[in-house]
Amino acid sequence: MVKHIILWTLKSELSDAEKETIKVGIKEGLEGLIGKVPGLVDVKVHIAGRLCSSNADVMLDCTLESEEALKAYAVHPAHVEVANTKVRPFTALRSCLDFEI
Repeated sequence: MVKHIILWTLKSELSDAEKETIKVGIKEGLEGLIGKVPGLVDVKVHIAGRLCSSNADVMLDCTLESEEALKAYAVHPAHVEVANTKVRPFTALRSCLDFEI
């Protein structure tokens, strides 16, 4: 099993209201990939409860069956669609940590 953790910081020029709408869209889009992407076991997108000490706006926490499943997830059309329409246009920074569990 593999964990795929992403932290995103949204673009600073977005209003607070825009950020909230975007975060909901990211959550719905990525969590909606369960059952669509082979090897994707679990997806949780954390958008609420952020403390002021945080320097990221959104956290993706995925579990995949294997490193090969992670590689396939990265290029799966459903994932690419969500990334290109709900994530990348609105994010300024991305940090990733992938590891075996």
